[in-house]
Amino acid sequence: MIHGVGIDLVQTSRIAAALERFGERFAQRILTDHEHRRFRQARRRVDFLAKHFAAKEAFMKALGTGLRQGVSWRDIEIRNEPLGRPYLHLTGRVRELLEYYEAGECHLSLCDEGGYAAANVTLLKRVPLRAGPNPR
Repeated sequence: MIHGVGIDLVQTSRIAAALERFGERFAQRILTDHEHRRFRQARRRVDFLAKHFAAKEAFMKALGTGLRQGVSWRDIEIRNEPLGRPYLHLTGRVRELLEYYEAGECHLSLCDEGGYAAANVTLLKRVPLRAGPNPR
C-alpha cells in the first residue's frame, strides 16, 4: 500500500544562484557529511546539488511533513547502489516518523536535463505478514 508520492522539479539556475550567494553554507545545510564529500568531488556540482535538493523535497512531500515536525534536510541522505541506482538512507526524526506512520520501503528516481533536476519518491506502508493456509 502506498503512504505517499512526492515529486519535485528544480531549476538548476536557482541552485547555482543560491550557491553563489551563500557559498558552501548552502550545500552544508542541505547535504549530509557523506553527501558533501561527494559534492566537493563532483564534476557537475550544481546538478549534483539540484538533484539532491529535489530528492529531499520529493521525499518530504511523500512523507507529508515538509520541513515540519522536526524533519531536517540532513536526516535524508541519497546514496547509490554499486550499479548506480539511487536510494534513500533515512535517520533521526525522519526514521521516527516512518515508524509512527508505519511506512518503510521507499523508491527514488532522479533525472536532470535542460537546466532542470527532477525527483520522484514513492513511500510504501509496511504491510504485516498475515498467517495463511500452509501451501504444500
